[in-house]
Amino acid sequence: MTARRRDAWIVFSIALLVRALVVAWARDRFPATGDGYYYDVLAHRLANGAGYTWPWRDGTVTYAAHYPVGFPALLAVGYVLFGSSPTVAMGLAALFGAAGAYAVHRLVDCDAEARWRPLAAGLAVALHPALVPYTAALMTEGLTAALLAIAAALASRGRRAKGLIPVLGAGVFMAIATLVRPQSLVLAPVLGDEKLLPRAKRAIAVTVVALACIAPWTARNCVRMRRCALVSLNGGWNLLIGATTDSGGWQPISVPPACGTVWDEAEKDECFERAALHVIVQNPRAWLERAPSKVSMTLDYFGAAPWYLNASNDAAFGLRSKTVLAYVETIVSRLLLLGALGACASFVGPRIAARRVTAFIGALGAVTLPGWIGYLAIALCVGLLGWRVIARMPLVVPMCAAVIVATLVVHSVFFGSGRYGLVVAPFVAALAFVGRRTSA
Repeated sequence: MTARRRDAWIVFSIALLVRALVVAWARDRFPATGDGYYYDVLAHRLANGAGYTWPWRDGTVTYAAHYPVGFPALLAVGYVLFGSSPTVAMGLAALFGAAGAYAVHRLVDCDAEARWRPLAAGLAVALHPALVPYTAALMTEGLTAALLAIAAALASRGRRAKGLIPVLGAGVFMAIATLVRPQSLVLAPVLGDEKLLPRAKRAIAVTVVALACIAPWTARNCVRMRRCALVSLNGGWNLLIGATTDSGGWQPISVPPACGTVWDEAEKDECFERAALHVIVQNPRAWLERAPSKVSMTLDYFGAAPWYLNASNDAAFGLRSKTVLAYVETIVSRLLLLGALGACASFVGPRIAARRVTAFIGALGAVTLPGWIGYLAIALCVGLLGWRVIARMPLVVPMCAAVIVATLVVHSVFFGSGRYGLVVAPFVAALAFVGRRTSA
């Protein structure tokens, strides 16, 4: 085993150890809450052979697709193998979180990098205070971040070791990420090669593999839900929240009169979508003006773990603990953001003056309240490199920019929440330790 591969396993071991400590501390103390409650119920039903269905209070059981199937399905596997308990779910999160840290090490590692850089990147994710405590949550965002990191690491390996296996692996993990969080699919084309034609072929191959893996579930929706949704049926709900929110974040919505007597899940989501589009068309300016507040809600402060732990059991994790963890994760996240901006500003390549100015403006945002400006600046800095240089950069560079852009766009359209921004954390942490060079 090479020294660098040994470093990667050290990262994995440390990441798994700290997450195992979280599981040991949290077991039997933090029941599923928020969306986690629904994921848990659906996972139990899958594990018990009831399928992806929902039991209503009147005794009716209907097929479901409101929540993406990926996370409940993974939980169900764990429940069948090890028993149905929140501890099993936390253990699954710990394992994937550690694998994500390992993947970040492999994603940054290459012969041109000093050995300490991938090690530091991997450890930054292994010990990240926004990711580690979230191990206790029965939620999807930490899992999505890990799956995207694994897919990117496999694709990066495919750049160096040509062959079909890395492409298939990247496609499979991208499919799982999409089944957990549907908008992940838009990132599949980023996972290509260094040269344009091979890059296009590999990007298409990864996307095709991902779609092929998802296709059986889409077919199931066509039959059971009577609507051919790729993964889930909550786009209309989320669009209506985004069209009516006052804060930019989630808020309860009033059921539109036209939808009040629509009970079918697919039809209700479609009805909500029509109502949302009506609101947007009636006042598109107001909808557009909400975008900055939605993005701010998503990227200024993650806060996923502090919120979840407090909401699940405020006696075990009170307001003071919530505040302390919030401060720690925000400080660390902003420091890593500054590191990533510094890396973008120092890459050898075109438009260095423009990149430095952009990074400086982003850094001002990173040390003040509007941190989302710093994340936007990363994407702009990478874009200023030009596609020819980007294609020769380590995959972590375009992948980080793509994850940020996808997060900005999706949550400008729908609504914002810090937990949705958590997927950028491992990629920003990785980018902070990429050296000052291109592979040109």
